[in-house]
Amino acid sequence: MELIRGGRVEADRSVLRELYEKCGGSVYGRCLYLLKERAAAEDAMQDVFAKALTNFDQFRAEASPLTWLLKIATNHCLNTLRADRASWKDRLELAEKAKPQESSGLHVLEKRDQVRSVLQRFDAETQAAAIHYHVDEMTLEEVAALLGRSVPTIRKRLEKFASASGLPELQP
Repeated sequence: MELIRGGRVEADRSVLRELYEKCGGSVYGRCLYLLKERAAAEDAMQDVFAKALTNFDQFRAEASPLTWLLKIATNHCLNTLRADRASWKDRLELAEKAKPQESSGLHVLEKRDQVRSVLQRFDAETQAAAIHYHVDEMTLEEVAALLGRSVPTIRKRLEKFASASGLPELQP
């Protein structure tokens, strides 16, 4: 994907179309994972690409275009959830009641459910760090770089998140 030409990032319809074709599925998957409703995820995905188009000049190519789009998607969906907090709490309570007892050794889907169930207890940056670390399986260094924080700061946030959620300790 040719996004940088002559040291300068250029946005045009062909670049956006290429981003949409290559990254649209991942962006939709992130939106669906967080919002849990197909229609809301589709709307959110469109909003993410609209934001990407209007803010394309801010893309510094320090990360891949997919990483940049997933960060926009995560922030957009978390903001959407915060705006609709009352219904989110109702769905969370129902999901918690319906959730089976944990067994030893969490499966990936169980781990994702566990992360989702405690997200609202934390600030937006901790939410983003937890999603990138536990769901995207990024390293501490990758999460720190993506969020513009130090590794010790991210480690501290994730340790608090892990203790509140019952997730295993962070891997070194």
